[in-house]
Amino acid sequence: MKNKLVELADKYETKDFLKNDPSQFLYYYKTVRDTELCAFIAALLSFGSRKQFIPKINFIMNEADKSGGIYKWILDRIYKKTFCANDEKKFYRFYSYDDFFKLFLKLENILKKEKTLGEFIKKEYMTRSNVRGTKSAAVAKPTAHGTISPNLKTTTRAPSTYLVDIIADIFNDCSIVPSTKTSAKKRLCMFLRWMVRDNSPVDKGLWTWYPKKDLIIPLDVHVLEEAKKLKLIPENAGATRKTAELLSKEAKKYFPEDPARLDFALFGLGVDKN
Repeated sequence: MKNKLVELADKYETKDFLKNDPSQFLYYYKTVRDTELCAFIAALLSFGSRKQFIPKINFIMNEADKSGGIYKWILDRIYKKTFCANDEKKFYRFYSYDDFFKLFLKLENILKKEKTLGEFIKKEYMTRSNVRGTKSAAVAKPTAHGTISPNLKTTTRAPSTYLVDIIADIFNDCSIVPSTKTSAKKRLCMFLRWMVRDNSPVDKGLWTWYPKKDLIIPLDVHVLEEAKKLKLIPENAGATRKTAELLSKEAKKYFPEDPARLDFALFGLGVDKN
């Protein structure tokens, strides 16, 4: 099985993968600050038919390029000329112009605090990574007999340090960003694959500060079905976060330090069959 999966990953993780895939937008800009924003927006729009969502991504980038690129377009609030608050007209599928306005407004506020989206997310990650399950200090308290007895120590559970959850929390007021606990968060997981995995002809690997062994595989429909056929996950597994974590854990048997590489093997195999 390992040889088969490695061969499939080698077959599909090539520059040709970029041609019809939203990962092509990783190479739309040359600067890190523009690339991160472009990739994030592209990932969030990557659902449904490629023939429908890729033109929508291109539309946004073309509008941004009129003002010098996506970073400037957002930071200088030029996006407000196209995406208005309370505009309920649909931009793509069930997301309105107002939904995208709120996303860009959130990104604008982030870029006012840090030079890049990546720097902002990195600081959030570093802060949360330092918060562990800790025991509170014992507090002395008088008893009925006048003696001193410490309270029982309590345990505080640390918040998730999965980067996908941190990003979901940051954008929890933006409907276009998946945030429910049971969601596989496929689009965010794909974005993180792009940003974190290095030494790849596809993925950029800009965020070297996050371990790629902790990435969760984007649970695309092709990935889900091929994983079932290869008995990597149960046949009745649904497209949930639990399944995504289970598959990512299984992937470490074949790609110990880079489990998300399995995404190429399964996705490529599924697309080739259709």
